[in-house]
Amino acid sequence: MPNIPNITPIIDLDRCDTINLLLSSIALEEIGLSHILNAEGEKLQHFLKQSSNCLDDYLIINESINRTLRTVVKSQILLQLKLEDVIELDKRSNCKNECCDECCDESCEESCEESCDESSSDSCDESCDESSYDSSSSKFEE
Repeated sequence: MPNIPNITPIIDLDRCDTINLLLSSIALEEIGLSHILNAEGEKLQHFLKQSSNCLDDYLIINESINRTLRTVVKSQILLQLKLEDVIELDKRSNCKNECCDECCDESCEESCEESCDESSSDSCDESCDESSYDSSSSKFEE
């Protein structure tokens, strides 16, 4: 008889981590849907390259792609609702890393560089160089 190990994972997620995971899950679902749409496009291209297609074949492929597109649109609507809920949750939480939002502000520059060094300083430096910073609103404008 197989021996099942005693697995007691300790998952320590705070509210900010949960919001980031929710956003990541939305992004991954969007990527999956884009792959489905790409596959449908390739299927249609392959069908159109065949020279011996009758009207019934066109109607069948049209119905098949139409059903898939309807399903993708339904998923998109659900993902939009999920994204709106996550954005609202993010607004009500205190998860903002204000330092990275103000990395071009001189008062926070040193501490931001330290936090960016821990993650990826290139992305922080590029965002400061490529964007114009509005210090009155603490936001970047492109």
